Amino acid sequence: MKNILEILREYVEDKENPTLVLTKNVEISESLKYHIDNELSLTNNIYRTYSTKYFDLVNEVRNLYENELIKLNEEDQLMVESDLGRIVIIGNEEVFLDAPFMVEEDETIDEAKHRGKNVNLNKPFRTPGGPKKFAVYVKTPGGGVKKVTFGDPNLRVRNKNKGAAKSFRARHKCDQKKDRTTAGYWSCNVGRYAKQLGLSSSNSW
Repeated sequence: MKNILEILREYVEDKENPTLVLTKNVEISESLKYHIDNELSLTNNIYRTYSTKYFDLVNEVRNLYENELIKLNEEDQLMVESDLGRIVIIGNEEVFLDAPFMVEEDETIDEAKHRGKNVNLNKPFRTPGGPKKFAVYVKTPGGGVKKVTFGDPNLRVRNKNKGAAKSFRARHKCDQKKDRTTAGYWSCNVGRYAKQLGLSSSNSW
């Protein structure tokens, strides 16, 4: 449980680093207006993660940011500078970039097998038995399934601490981590899975 000093520190940091601040009077969606009126950051998107409305908001903010119509804090800036939510056409299907394929909590995918058992893809989980803090099953370029383990079991995930997060990004070169089959990619993006991993913050590294 957070102590009062930590809560106050986070409050001061949020006030000193405002986000979603329009620089001009432009037309925006009701979703973005709600976030601005309630001082919610883009990383605290109210919509279900990877839903269409979630991506719509990300793309709206990205467009405003690229046209210098909105100011963002560091976490939100990193989000819109990534490929998250951009759409490409593969075959006859629209696919959102930089977002893992999600399945329901109790659903398995028949074609995704690892050592003879069905597994959920792109859904990181805790590994109390080690050797790492977390693990995730991913498809390899060759069509197989690989178990990726990541995270030091002896260290806390401190992505809520902006100083620690900045240091982590620099040390691990998170802006270069694009390969989902590597531990580095999942370590750098662990905040996106805060809820299912039991983390206190969904902030990105």
